[in-house]
Amino acid sequence: MRQYSQLMKSNEISVYSTMDVGELLSFKPSVNAKRDYQTDNNEQDTSRKKKLKLGGFGQSSGEAMGKDLDAFFSSAKQKVAVDDKPKKKSTRLQLDAGGAVSSGMKRTVNIAAPTPVASNVNHEVATQSEVPEETEEERQLRLLEMWEEKVQKNQGESNEVEEYDDQRVKKLILTFEKKVFRNQEMRIKFPDNPEKFMESELDLNDVISEMKTLATMPEQYHYLVELRAINSLLTLLNHANSDISIAVIDLLQELTDVDTMTENEEGAEVLIDALTDGQAGALIVQNLERLDESVKEEATGVHNSLAVIENILELKPELCATLSRQGLLAWILKRLKAKIPFDSNKLYCSEILSIILQSHDETRQQIGDMDGIDAILQQLASFKRHDPKSAEEIELMENLFNCLCSSLLYSTNKNKFLNGEGLQLMNLMLREKKMSRSSALKVLDHAMSGSDGSSNCAKFVEILGLRTLFPLFMKPPKKTKKIGTSTKEHEEHVVSIIASMLRNLKTSQRQRLLAKFSENDFAKVDRLMELHFKYYDRVLAVDNRLEEEKSKLQQDEDFDLEELEDDFYLRRLDAGLFTLQHTDYVIVDICASASSQIKQRVLQILNLRGGSVKSIRSVIREYAGSIGDKDGASVEVEQQRIMGLADKF
Repeated sequence: MRQYSQLMKSNEISVYSTMDVGELLSFKPSVNAKRDYQTDNNEQDTSRKKKLKLGGFGQSSGEAMGKDLDAFFSSAKQKVAVDDKPKKKSTRLQLDAGGAVSSGMKRTVNIAAPTPVASNVNHEVATQSEVPEETEEERQLRLLEMWEEKVQKNQGESNEVEEYDDQRVKKLILTFEKKVFRNQEMRIKFPDNPEKFMESELDLNDVISEMKTLATMPEQYHYLVELRAINSLLTLLNHANSDISIAVIDLLQELTDVDTMTENEEGAEVLIDALTDGQAGALIVQNLERLDESVKEEATGVHNSLAVIENILELKPELCATLSRQGLLAWILKRLKAKIPFDSNKLYCSEILSIILQSHDETRQQIGDMDGIDAILQQLASFKRHDPKSAEEIELMENLFNCLCSSLLYSTNKNKFLNGEGLQLMNLMLREKKMSRSSALKVLDHAMSGSDGSSNCAKFVEILGLRTLFPLFMKPPKKTKKIGTSTKEHEEHVVSIIASMLRNLKTSQRQRLLAKFSENDFAKVDRLMELHFKYYDRVLAVDNRLEEEKSKLQQDEDFDLEELEDDFYLRRLDAGLFTLQHTDYVIVDICASASSQIKQRVLQILNLRGGSVKSIRSVIREYAGSIGDKDGASVEVEQQRIMGLADKF
């Protein structure tokens, strides 16, 4: 480069030499987006307005980018030339002449045919630089490194968050209120002339974006409430320009981020209370109704709206019923039923639905009243003969199955499940041996459990469900890599279904079930005894460990046994206590109700494997004591029935 500068001086080449233009334009810095560096005021105004619905929002950054490039090329030439300070026009003028700067390592330069003088210079440069100090590629790489360092430095400076004290926060909120008022005023004054109020909406969008800074300061959230900024934000959710409402949703998503809110619980509670009092759920749903997800920006707005709802529910789960009443549940069901290709928003809807149905009977009742059981079954029907195509679709399918199981915890929904032919769908899934099989088994367990599942038990036998169920009882399917329940969970569901049918079936249908245990030389009785010993040994091992822990803890004077009882019980359930209890219940029931040969087979296996009738009776008594139900009278009757079976055994 130094040789080239000296050569230029010796030949008295013009400072506008095309050789320097080529060198400078051969470098292409990494820029995030292509920008037109030569824009007059009218073009800048036009590009700015195109971003709102008359275009979206944004600011023209061509001029600022041009200045950055000017400074970079100026400093780059100084570093390369060292002693020689080029006296050339600014890079900006050269760019205006038709040059372009773009990202990437490959560089192509389109330069007009050089003058004879320039050609001679090029020839002389090539002759004198046979042994250059550094190659052209090395020089360009060095320029690239300089540019990247400059960009990283600027990004680091821009990422530094200025400190916002109380006064500055108040000033920002008041500025926001002024922009809101100004926009309202301009829209009222010029309702039919968008160009008149467009500038005020751009300013409003800018200040909303600036308020995202407050998301890093939850301790300042009380100012948003005290200065009524939350009310103004919620009002903007119904703004005529959906871009403004999307910007507000984006801000609310930042403010309610769980990671931020947990840093200051007091500020989080103030904000959530203000959103609840302002009917945020209803306003968000109203805004969701008008968004068109075929537009990328509006689809992002839908996703962020669901994120706001999820954040609120994670911090205050008791608001599930409130949000459902405000239209959230109806909108989610409508969105799930929409005949549009699968996307992330549909998956997110299934997640939110699963959350609001988990622990609230009111929302379970609402989904039954809205025919939500049928809607979920229709969505699941697509997986009866075909597996999900991606991990996201697998997650969607599992979420829908979980929603169905949660809904069936409300007794009246079991009849809706029956009337919607849910049993037939689940039975078909069991037969097809697809990914949905294990989840279908779980749904059947929920649908047939309890006294309110008697109709489903009878219908399951009627549709020949026993033919599908008992092969799964005899040999659990292998778990697939992508999805599937463990063998323990599979055995738990199958045994629970058989126990529910023994409890709920009457007359001939019950006899059909009992006859299954006499088939194939009592093979199913052998399987029952195998499960008994398997889970009895597991639970016994856990009980021994718990006794050791308990004896050690009793040496501590501050030991409180009641506090650990729940933990101990959960550990026993995890070892398989629930499956053991249902297995032993089935054993004593079929021994009391079926042929005497079944009881003889059970006693024979107990003697061969060193088991005892006493162990089964103790398990049954514990099971009877753990039965719970809302109706105290029915609980007492069921307990007496089970104890009677244990005594007969």
